[in-house]
Amino acid sequence: MALNQEPRNERAIRVEDYLNDKIQTYADLANLDSLLENVTHQQSLLKQQLQKAELELENATRASQEYSDRVLHQVQEFSDQQADIDRHLLELTGSQTSDDAIEKFNADFMALRRLDVARGYLELLVEVDRLSADARSNFKASPQAALEPYLKLQNFSTALKAAQPAAEGAAPHLIDHVEQSAQSLWSSVKSAFASEFEKTLEKMKWPGKDLTLTGNLRQEWNTGVENLLQLQNPEFKALSEKHSATHKPLVLLPLEVMVRPLELRFQYHFSGKRPTNKIDKISNQPHLLSHFIHELMTFDVSLKEQWDYDGGMGTAGWSGLTTEVLVEHNWFGKWLEVEKSFALSRYQSIIDNPRSNEIDYDSVESNATKPTNAAIRVNDLLETITDRYRPLPDFFQKLKFLFDIQIAIFDLYHNRLHSALEAYQTLTSSIGRTVQSVSRESQAEVQGLDGLERLARIYGSAEYLEKKMGDWSDDVFFLELYDELQDRVQTGSGERNISAAMSLEDVMDKTSRAVGGNGDQGALFDEPAEWYRKLRIKTEGIIQDALNSEFRSSLKPYYRVNTWSSLSSSEDDASSTVASLALTAELDDTLQRLDSYFKFLRNALSQAPLKHIARQIASAIQMTLWDKLLMRYQFSSTGVIRLVRDIGAICNVINRYAGEGQAEMGIRKLREALVLLGLPGATPNGSSQQWTLNEVEEKVFASNESGREILEELGLEVINESEARAVLERRVDVGI
Repeated sequence: MALNQEPRNERAIRVEDYLNDKIQTYADLANLDSLLENVTHQQSLLKQQLQKAELELENATRASQEYSDRVLHQVQEFSDQQADIDRHLLELTGSQTSDDAIEKFNADFMALRRLDVARGYLELLVEVDRLSADARSNFKASPQAALEPYLKLQNFSTALKAAQPAAEGAAPHLIDHVEQSAQSLWSSVKSAFASEFEKTLEKMKWPGKDLTLTGNLRQEWNTGVENLLQLQNPEFKALSEKHSATHKPLVLLPLEVMVRPLELRFQYHFSGKRPTNKIDKISNQPHLLSHFIHELMTFDVSLKEQWDYDGGMGTAGWSGLTTEVLVEHNWFGKWLEVEKSFALSRYQSIIDNPRSNEIDYDSVESNATKPTNAAIRVNDLLETITDRYRPLPDFFQKLKFLFDIQIAIFDLYHNRLHSALEAYQTLTSSIGRTVQSVSRESQAEVQGLDGLERLARIYGSAEYLEKKMGDWSDDVFFLELYDELQDRVQTGSGERNISAAMSLEDVMDKTSRAVGGNGDQGALFDEPAEWYRKLRIKTEGIIQDALNSEFRSSLKPYYRVNTWSSLSSSEDDASSTVASLALTAELDDTLQRLDSYFKFLRNALSQAPLKHIARQIASAIQMTLWDKLLMRYQFSSTGVIRLVRDIGAICNVINRYAGEGQAEMGIRKLREALVLLGLPGATPNGSSQQWTLNEVEEKVFASNESGREILEELGLEVINESEARAVLERRVDVGI
């Protein structure tokens, strides 16, 4: 249902919209009464809300008017007061205008203020003088009574200095006077207390060996210590509030007094031209200096860790007596030279020892690579050096020890091993022997088992120190040192220099290329360990080359044998005697060398390098026999069986020391060639599935595809089709 749409005012439009919404069908007319009732109720609510709003508006209007009236009244009162003040100022100052009156009033007020400040200064000065006088007058009667006025005076001085920054540096002369008064009084009281305490110490016979604390002496000693400590109490409070590592820890006054006679005795004996001032005092004896610094560090550590002593520095930490001696008295450079001289001297004695180059078979586990005595002793020396400077609190001092001594010795020993390896290469190369006119005796030292042992010494020493540096990098001391180094570089606290004489590039060359990088990569001894790792790998390669050369030479008589094509009367007879066939006599020398060399290597090397070398040697033997024997001669079935027997003997010797199957991994192609070469000419009885030599030969030579198929069926994975054809052509009965 809809009404006619004609122009109407806004209210009519809303009414029409409402009716259109509520009455849309004839059925809706039945609800007309309820609709009218609802509209009436809503109209009543709207009237109530309108009345409430009108009431609130009336109240707000009334409150606003009252506030305006009150403000106007206050303005009028202020104006009256201002006029009254101006009138009084004019009368008081005798001025003609208000501005002149205010200026004169302010001047008088400032004069009064200055007078008040001056009065306060005078009262403070009077109080300072009174406290000083009280302390000095009371001291003769009762030293303890002098402490109270002194402490008050010291508190005055401390409070004035603390308040001065807020007052923009006011009253500097007053503060200076109070401070000087407090200091003068402190010196007087300290001198008096110290004098009384010294008398007590004389009665105790301090510092003699007949020290006594009997009777009233203990109480006198306690009183003297207590007085001196109370005198120092303001200093303790001031230091506890600062907690700064830049401030020295306070020397306790009782200890200062007790040390004085010891200091006098030391100066008497060890200064000037006294007979006791001998050359063997600590500063002139390197080993005594080293021992003294070591004991001093131990003492510092004991104070910090066992007694929780912080020198009054709180969380800032106490640097210790060692820092005072090494840094403040400039003994670090001298001590470092002493330690470096000792380390280099000890290193040289290790190298000069006649047994230094001997392999130590007992110092490590039986299945580990064996180092030389020198490598073990050098590592022990460097660990001892670590213990010497481990307690040092200063980062730069620890870094100097690390670079100037430890890594320097690592470098020296690496250069020695590297030079030994280069000398071996020179003695074993034809050019080197010709240029340097090497004697037969020198050549003999690098040949055979002697030469192998020489290489094993280099290899074992390099691996030992490489692993030790890995262990060192995991040590908590070196982990913390590396973390601090990384932090200093990454935060830029040292810019591009870690110290005055060391650039970041120098540090990276001696520690790790990861220094300064992001993340937790790298370790402190990465670079030195890398030096030794490269030397180890190079030495292992030279060991392989040396053994390859030895076995190529020893196999010459063997691969010159030309009896492989001899035909047996019966293949069955040949097959039945394969297990009992004698080894080729010309192979004996090779087998003996294999046995002696690998027996030595098993004792000298760990399993990993031993197996790697074994596979490489087997591969070299395979290459030699392939080129010099297999591809050169023709083979009968009996010749193949004998070759299989010989190759098996070689594998047995290598596997005996390197582990089962290691030799076979190095000669896979040769073994597969022997499978092809050893195929029977006819199918054996009871084995109709067996491929014969001619059948395989036919497929291999037919095409690459058929050749690959037959090789896969035979389980041959390494040898390819062309190599298979070349091998099959070595059988004298191929094609028969």
